[in-house]
Amino acid sequence: MIGTAMRLDEIRDDFELLDDWEDRYRYVIELGRKLPPFPEAMRTDANKVRGCASQVWIISRPDERGGVRTLHFEGDSDAHIVRGLIAVLLAIYQDMTPEQILAIDATKAFSDLGLAQHLTQQRSNGLASMVARIRADATAAGSGA
Repeated sequence: MIGTAMRLDEIRDDFELLDDWEDRYRYVIELGRKLPPFPEAMRTDANKVRGCASQVWIISRPDERGGVRTLHFEGDSDAHIVRGLIAVLLAIYQDMTPEQILAIDATKAFSDLGLAQHLTQQRSNGLASMVARIRADATAAGSGA
C-alpha cells in the first residue's frame, strides 16, 4: 500500500508544480503513455468497461502473499486522456486489498488533484464507470469469487 500511496503523492506533487490545466492535461496524457502494454488477448468484451465513450479495458488479477489478497490492475483505452485517467486510477488502487480499495473515494482523489473540475460530463461518467468496475472486482475478490 505504501508504494501505491507514494505514487499518488508523486502525481499530486507534480500537479502542484504545473501552472495551468493544459500542462496538467499533457502530464496526464504522459502518465498514460507510461502504462505497460496491454495484452491484445485481453481486449475482450468481458474486460471492456461499459459506460465509457472511449474504448476502455480493465483487468484485475488477484495476488495472495502471506495470506493477504491484493488486486493488481491493468488497463488501456483508445483515447490518450483516458489512458492517463487509467494511470491515475492505478496509482490510487494498485496492489491493495479489496477492503482498502472499497474504502477509497476515487472521486475525492480526482477532485483533490483538480482533475474532476476539468473533465467533461462524458469523461466524468466514463471515470465513474471505471471506478465502478474496479470496485466490483474488489467486491468479487473480497468475497472469494
